Amino acid sequence: MNPVRALAAGALLAGPTVIAFFSGGYFDEPREIGGIAAWALVVVAAIVSKRPFPRNWPGILAIAALAALTGWIALSLNWAPLAGAAQDDLQRVAFYLGALIAAAALLGPRPAARWVEPALAFGAFIVIAYGLSGRLLPSVIHLAHSHTALGRLEQPLTYWNAMGALAAMGFVLATRVAGDASRDQRLRLVAAAVTPPLAVGVYLSFSRGALAALAVGLVVLVALATERRQVRVVGLLVALGIVAAVAAGLLPAVRALKGSHANAEGAAMLVLLLVLMAAAAGGCLWLSRREAAGRLRSGRMRLPRPRLVIAACIVLLLAATLGAAALEQRPGTPEVGASTARLASVKSNRYDYWRVAFEEFGDNPIRGAGSGAFRVDWLRERTVLDPAKDAHSLYIETLGELGLVGAAILAALIVGLAVAARRAFRRVPVQAAGAIAALSVFAVHAGLDWDWEMPAVSLVALLCAGALIAWSEDPDVTASERAG
Repeated sequence: MNPVRALAAGALLAGPTVIAFFSGGYFDEPREIGGIAAWALVVVAAIVSKRPFPRNWPGILAIAALAALTGWIALSLNWAPLAGAAQDDLQRVAFYLGALIAAAALLGPRPAARWVEPALAFGAFIVIAYGLSGRLLPSVIHLAHSHTALGRLEQPLTYWNAMGALAAMGFVLATRVAGDASRDQRLRLVAAAVTPPLAVGVYLSFSRGALAALAVGLVVLVALATERRQVRVVGLLVALGIVAAVAAGLLPAVRALKGSHANAEGAAMLVLLLVLMAAAAGGCLWLSRREAAGRLRSGRMRLPRPRLVIAACIVLLLAATLGAAALEQRPGTPEVGASTARLASVKSNRYDYWRVAFEEFGDNPIRGAGSGAFRVDWLRERTVLDPAKDAHSLYIETLGELGLVGAAILAALIVGLAVAARRAFRRVPVQAAGAIAALSVFAVHAGLDWDWEMPAVSLVALLCAGALIAWSEDPDVTASERAG
């Protein structure tokens, strides 16, 4: 691989982790610098890549749709009530467009293609480990904690639900690497070892959406990667992750930054995490050796067709969300802050956010109310005292702010990515399964929160998407990559 291209691919894969330490890239300056870097990588890709732009229609459709979304947001400046908010959205989507084009151009060939999953998984681990460090070593590491977080895991992204989504994507990617027999055993063991902290990261975000998205992502992974080794690894790592999460929940200083025994509880949790990390690696090694010795069956498991399983997950999640909204008479939150009781309730202000966004759509069905308009309409129409700026759903907010035109463009983006993912899986199932599962996590969580506006989270999904576009077209595929 061309060294310049390899360096550019490495910089691209490191991007989400780097920008995570600048409030997730939510604010202007890191977003501007990130956008400049993304488009600089596009220029590099145009110079060093044989095929800097997709040639088949799914990839072309996905990139064209994201470009069209950028253009439509720019046009909406003419009727958006707040020019600043619309400009922020425009800058963000232009950043994402550059990242997607660069990913599709740079992440196709080896070795970059094989580093997509581990690089993004370990990047998520670094971010989550940083956030946990202030809880595990409170006398040594002091992290800022916002009042609104109320003890939930928020640093360095500064938003707890985004931390949960990132940890969920990292857990799925690391689990895939750990169960991928085609990878070096040392890499698989390291990937297994990072899953307990990622599981704690999901839990300490107290994000119900992150838990639901993680469940969907794991089901998609098992549906696509049906090797018995992968299924066993999923079971092992989920079990150890649950143990880690339960332990964190039992320690007030770790769970909610409360109590007078922070040092002792942090040290106890650190020791337990290290033990569980070793158990994860050791357990995967034991399973691998048992399989190699013929004591465990190898090969594929007979599961329902992947499309049916994935479709069933989507239908069940949609039904659960709509059912929860129908059952709730009033918006509200059952418990605030780092409370396990939150996870047992479906109460949320989101239902009121969605109501206002649908009213926006009803008033302006074709063009929408304008990018960034939700925050204005929410202040006028809200029934609860909540300073929300977003509808907490990419799909519903797009419908309200950008109308049928924006929703159609977003649908085109999703269709292009879905078809590209399907083609990539047919060509390189071993390579594509993890990226598809991680993208599924994001797709679910983006429907329940404002992940789209947090580049540190969205970029992980976009890099997976760009890689899938590249793999759906790459003719240079080895026999082992086609095996599944």
